[in-house]
Amino acid sequence: MSGAFELDPRLAADSVFIADGPLSQVRLMDDTRFPWLLLVPRVSGATEWIELDGGQQRLLLAEINQVSHLLRAEAGVEKLNIGALGNIVRQLHVHLVGRHAGDAAWPGPVWGSGAAVRHEADALAALTAAWRSRLG
Repeated sequence: MSGAFELDPRLAADSVFIADGPLSQVRLMDDTRFPWLLLVPRVSGATEWIELDGGQQRLLLAEINQVSHLLRAEAGVEKLNIGALGNIVRQLHVHLVGRHAGDAAWPGPVWGSGAAVRHEADALAALTAAWRSRLG
């Protein structure tokens, strides 16, 4: 895991940078159907949780907890889905998705459930700014 951190191009194409946490980039998935954030540890070459050292694992867990509490406070969020699959995008990243009964993929997973519905540019900028403010 040497070298500089580089974000996988697929994550860059599907999400927007919000902020840097102690370990991870916090990113907003560009899909209006779900309140959906990503944490991408800035650890070059990391593909699995077990590749992080103990300190990095604790930082990532703290970031997951912080963002999860904020996401759960969003209007309409009844359930949190948290996952780090990596079957298509191997770079280690953690999905945090706010869910509710009757959402576009309920009760199934969000992955592979229809095409993303992108935010309008102004709405995406406003949502990104709001998340930046929440993350303080």
